[in-house]
Amino acid sequence: MSDLSILDRRPSPSEPRPYHFPRFWRQRLANGLTVISVPVPGRPLLAAELVVPGGGATEPAALAGVTTLAARALSEGTSERDAQAFIEATERLGAAISAGASWEALSVSLAVPRRHLDAGLGLLAEMIVRPVFPEVEVERLRAQRLNDLLQAAADPGRRVERAFTETLYAPGAAYRRPLGGDEVTVPRLDQEALVRRHRTLLRPERATLIMAGDLEGLDILGLAERHLGAWTQPDEPREDVETAPGAGRRTDESAPDAAAPEARRVVLVDRPGSAQSEVRVGHIGLPRRIPDYHAVAVLQTLLGGLFNSRLQRLLREERGYTYGIGAGFAFRRGAGPFAVRTAVQTEVTAPALRDILGVLAGLTTEPPTEEEVRVARDYLVGVFPLRFEEADRVAGAVGELVALDLPDDEMDRYRPAVAAVGVDDVARAARHIRPAAAAIVIVGDAGRIRGGLEEGGFGPLEVVTD
Repeated sequence: MSDLSILDRRPSPSEPRPYHFPRFWRQRLANGLTVISVPVPGRPLLAAELVVPGGGATEPAALAGVTTLAARALSEGTSERDAQAFIEATERLGAAISAGASWEALSVSLAVPRRHLDAGLGLLAEMIVRPVFPEVEVERLRAQRLNDLLQAAADPGRRVERAFTETLYAPGAAYRRPLGGDEVTVPRLDQEALVRRHRTLLRPERATLIMAGDLEGLDILGLAERHLGAWTQPDEPREDVETAPGAGRRTDESAPDAAAPEARRVVLVDRPGSAQSEVRVGHIGLPRRIPDYHAVAVLQTLLGGLFNSRLQRLLREERGYTYGIGAGFAFRRGAGPFAVRTAVQTEVTAPALRDILGVLAGLTTEPPTEEEVRVARDYLVGVFPLRFEEADRVAGAVGELVALDLPDDEMDRYRPAVAAVGVDDVARAARHIRPAAAAIVIVGDAGRIRGGLEEGGFGPLEVVTD
């Protein structure tokens, strides 16, 4: 019989291997377009990403969702071909083109085999510079979004997210509304609105083209000049992202992160017959550009980012209240929300909330241990290189630096900065979590859980009936 005693000895992890994010450099065309080249040897499937800062946080409140809809409509018809012909031209190259919008930026992404890069960039330039936004396609996309809003209202997980942000942010704040627009604004998003948004936002002097993959021997600047060098600035006024609402925290209600009054309150969206309660607990969080970002990253990982995090251990493993629970900050140019997210059995809604608030408060009364910090820190350091095995992930990361206005060395500094985080750093970062000011938002059966919420003394209770 073979000796199986070796199975009793758990292997210990080795030191993380050295890793450096791919080096990149910037060039500029005469029209102001910035071109970033990111060599990633051995990746013949190239990635191009055009990023234009100024996403949903900078659009007019009355036309909320216009940036997202404009991005979706870019490939629905150009001056050269209709939507079907554009799809067919893309497929002939073995390429994929997509466009989307975040709170910070509009971006267009291209994945294309190296041998078809020239033609692929031609299609990318066509949809960026010469879209026509056919009214029939705009109407179809608008109808899809309105139908999606109906589905979101019927989905407890999506319904609670909307109620949560509406509770946190002041009326008029961009972060209060859905990124894709709501039932009031979406019907206004016609062809004229999309054309105007395209002309004010997509301008070469504000755009950055990122190329990543096996670029050896390719004249990236020449290709960019060929396809985007003639892109000119329209007559429409330029939108200044640096002074727009997305640039940082402001006190007026037009700021994307303008806060509703911060005090403990409970909002219960009644969903009769629900077998479980969708729960969100949190408050307005932090913008991305903060000095202790890496300590906060470790903090949120040990709180709710790992299977053995504090929240997961208590509510799943010890209590059995939920299949899973997570917590973290949504980092944006402005202060996005901090949230604990979970779904629990209806009958344990109040006890689960008590435990969640106890864990949050415990970050101060029971500071993270050396072991908790080490595990979270090693996890973040270890998985970081795995995020960038493909060229499109590398291009996306550089695009995030552009959208959030972060330094060029931000990605290369990440692992050493996280590795240097200590227990005291995490303890100081815990001050950013404020359970006494947390909003509690629940979608569940009010008839079964209201009494427990009132008896629990969690805060003033508001019941919403859809």
